[in-house]
Amino acid sequence: MAVILMPDAAIELLYADDTLLVFDKPSGLLAVPGRGADKQDCLAARAQARYPDAMIVHRLDMATSGLMVMARGAAAQRALSQAFAAREVHKRYIAVVAGRLEAPLEAWGLIDLPIIVDWPNRPLRIVDHQLGKPSLTRWRVLDHDAAGTRTRVELEPVTGRSHQLRVHLRALGHPILGDALYAPPEVHAQASRLLLHAGSLGFAHPMTGERMAFECPAPF
Repeated sequence: MAVILMPDAAIELLYADDTLLVFDKPSGLLAVPGRGADKQDCLAARAQARYPDAMIVHRLDMATSGLMVMARGAAAQRALSQAFAAREVHKRYIAVVAGRLEAPLEAWGLIDLPIIVDWPNRPLRIVDHQLGKPSLTRWRVLDHDAAGTRTRVELEPVTGRSHQLRVHLRALGHPILGDALYAPPEVHAQASRLLLHAGSLGFAHPMTGERMAFECPAPF
């Protein structure tokens, strides 16, 4: 495991070859540059400082931690982007949500709620059954705390809408702890960060076809 040292921080490089890079992005770090001079520090910029050919393929919210893959060069970026678009990339997340979320009758439950941007309140998203885009999330309960005030869940986004997991869990009545955008103040205050982590990532290597699988335990 390598560590990329930067002026004020470090990010873990979990894998590197001539085609791709896999990082563990910390919570609080942008995936790509934002608008304004104060939002230029991001995982992409830090990676490109060492690997100039590194290119973004997908994103994680700033508040979300965990696995991100970057392509090295345009050919690899096209191949990986096509894999994401075709839903050939396997992703799973760990989250801690408010309240006691009961396990589904089957091993996995499915949240099927369409999502659209909340234009008057951008960048927030909302569930909209008339105008929203189809959005699917598989989920299962991992455990509960003794008091029944928190539930640890595993999430598998079938689609990849912005803020999908956060919006879907709020819609279930169990917002993610530490969520500054979608949780009520008392739930936001229960954690110093968003308790959402991209812990599993699997895909076919864009050049060799070899199956690649990465795991990164949640830091909470």
